[in-house]
Amino acid sequence: MQRTVEAAWLAWYAAMGVDEPIGEAPVDRFAAPPAKTMAPEPIEAAQPTAAARTGAPPIVARGAGAASDAVTAAEACATFEDLVAAIKEFEGCPPRRTATSTVVHDGNPRAPVMLIGEAPGAEEDRRGLPFVGPAGQLLDRMLAAIGLDRAGVLITNSIFWRPPGNRTPTPEEIGQCLPFVERAIALVRPRVLVFVGGIAAKTLLGRPEGITRLRGHWYRYQGHGLEAPIDAIALFHPAYLLRQPAQKREAWRDLLAIRARLDANVSD
Repeated sequence: MQRTVEAAWLAWYAAMGVDEPIGEAPVDRFAAPPAKTMAPEPIEAAQPTAAARTGAPPIVARGAGAASDAVTAAEACATFEDLVAAIKEFEGCPPRRTATSTVVHDGNPRAPVMLIGEAPGAEEDRRGLPFVGPAGQLLDRMLAAIGLDRAGVLITNSIFWRPPGNRTPTPEEIGQCLPFVERAIALVRPRVLVFVGGIAAKTLLGRPEGITRLRGHWYRYQGHGLEAPIDAIALFHPAYLLRQPAQKREAWRDLLAIRARLDANVSD
């Protein structure tokens, strides 16, 4: 009986977005943070992604089969429009068989900011666009708070088809789509990359930590096909913020950091 109760609690925590323990004592997230002097945020070096090194990042599995086919198809694309067409023709990812739509992107492929989320949900699958459900509406408000909208960003996901029942994509499914995501970054070459949620952050940074530890820091993303690294930051997923509104304060800090980095890039 005790194990059944513990398993139920673990399942509830997972549903609420808790992906890792971060301390032995509870923390009052509503308490005002102590005053501190602001120092420049250090930039951490991202680990090389799967296409730029031997071996795969911790969360994905790439190699023969569909993942290899995806590498070939992605690298053959000379433009972002070619890449969109190649993704729509790709049949190597199993969720494609049950999804209604192939959800590739929304926004402007020539924008200075590129956001990469996790996977389409039910509303995204119906409409064929990323981030259009309740989480997407919150994302729009978050972007508007720092003077951005969908005309000023490009939004895509780590996987382009809704997994059945909105389950978490498997490492194999993420690996099958990863070559297309990496190629999209190389073709768009944004000034700032934003990894929205833990799946995108862990996959593209090649790091095992959860989003709670990855967010709030700047990284240098050096992916396959890039001549120079790109400033990158991880952000809580809006769906998580809807369940945990106390974390919006941390998300606001990250949004302000994005705005400051964009403004600094313009002035350089």
